[in-house]
Amino acid sequence: MTDFSAFSLAGNRVLVTGANTGIGQGICVAIAKAGGEVIGVGRSAMDETAALVKAEDAMFTPVDSDLSDHVAAVSMLDRVWETVGPIDGLVNNAGIIRRADSVDFSETDWDDVMDVNLKSVFFLCQAFAKKALSAGRSGKIVNIASVLSFQGGIRVPSYTASKHGVLGITRLLACEWAAKGINVNAVAPGYVVTNNTAALRADAERSAAIMSRIPAGRWGEASDIGGAVVFLLAPASAYMHGAVMPVDGGWLAR
Repeated sequence: MTDFSAFSLAGNRVLVTGANTGIGQGICVAIAKAGGEVIGVGRSAMDETAALVKAEDAMFTPVDSDLSDHVAAVSMLDRVWETVGPIDGLVNNAGIIRRADSVDFSETDWDDVMDVNLKSVFFLCQAFAKKALSAGRSGKIVNIASVLSFQGGIRVPSYTASKHGVLGITRLLACEWAAKGINVNAVAPGYVVTNNTAALRADAERSAAIMSRIPAGRWGEASDIGGAVVFLLAPASAYMHGAVMPVDGGWLAR
């Protein structure tokens, strides 16, 4: 008989960045359904996410933070650990995207994306590990990568570079921390209905081209990503380190 407690997050407190909409919101709801307590981090109101989490009889603590500043992000995690309580899981989901031809791409658009998508991700992982290791606690980190961790994409140079970097540091940190009780893994979403993909979905030609390549025949939903993240946070994935789980409707298989 399957031990479904291996998939439970009961008694776990998980911090999720970018929790106000899209994939982050879907992750928060999935954690709540698995019995976990959610700390949602965002730079705008998270009332909708809070309501959805509380509807699952789970606790939700909203935390305002600007993740473009990695020093502020680290201070936020330290403050949460001390005021709310120790964190069992960290989900680095927050991300931004800028679109332009590479010949026209600006330094500002490069730096802005890299600061949020990669620099703050690394230093939040570092801050979490420092807290967990000094307290003698185990922990789970799930970084949100992308199918563009494996591919080039079009007109998103800083996003592609950042998501290649997320996969790289996921593997590096797993090598360093696996034996110390900290699991570091990643989920690589495909094309999901979010604010970041609004421009693609509004472009009839581009949207049709994307859809034609997805074997599942549809765009992904935030809930599709949430289940994979819960698995990587749960005891069932205890022997997974440095892994990346594509959740892409079969995009990379084609």
